[in-house]
Amino acid sequence: MSFLKFEGSIFKRLFFGFLLFLMVFSVPVSAQNQTQLIFEKALQASKDGEFFEALSIWDQLLELSPSDAAAWSNRGNVRLALGDPEGAIKDQTQAMKLLPSEPDPHLNRGTAEEALQLWEEAENDYQWILDKNPDDASALYNLANVKGSQGHWQQAKVLYSKASLSRQEFAMARSSEALVAYQLGNLEEAESELRTLIRRYPLFADARAALSALLWREGSFGEAESNWAAVAGLDRRYAELEWLKDIRRWPPEPTQDLMAFLALESP
Repeated sequence: MSFLKFEGSIFKRLFFGFLLFLMVFSVPVSAQNQTQLIFEKALQASKDGEFFEALSIWDQLLELSPSDAAAWSNRGNVRLALGDPEGAIKDQTQAMKLLPSEPDPHLNRGTAEEALQLWEEAENDYQWILDKNPDDASALYNLANVKGSQGHWQQAKVLYSKASLSRQEFAMARSSEALVAYQLGNLEEAESELRTLIRRYPLFADARAALSALLWREGSFGEAESNWAAVAGLDRRYAELEWLKDIRRWPPEPTQDLMAFLALESP
């Protein structure tokens, strides 16, 4: 069966506006046509963000096939998207019981635990994955988010770096690493990495927003405005303090600088 797999900040928050990544596993040849069709319908509704519809279909599928680990895990993701992290944790735990060697339920349970600020529990789930595969980019990235949420910036930076090295083109991991460098006062390093990201991904709003904040701090107002003009056309959520702090989870220093820049304050 197919597992929906999510990484980044808390999955509940992701569906209020951040990142969604999917990993698809093959459908077992032994799956019955009826359950296969229902599974595919539920999976598509989940991908499309039709979460109430998806929840109803996953419920139907689990009545027919209560031993389907992927269905439990995917329903857990949908429950988290609908604001039920406790229910999501229960579903992911059930998926683990049915398929104990599969990493995705651990990754997904970790995001639900992050939603409840259960940092130790989330770290344990991500570490379970890393004990088996130290190069798992999703687990490295999510663990970095946990460390950042606890203020352990140096550890977060190392983990973001490992995540970006493990998966080519993992732009958000590189942007997050640059933001942590910014938080730690390594402004030259942060600026260099953000400019490199923008050259490679001109429409990457996260890097442009971070560079706007950094340039404002350095007194380069014109270039800061130029980068922000691009951000405003790409993703206006970067102007929202609560989204930036609680959903994207930028570190405090770049967050404060971006808000000061938008308020037309002097550095």
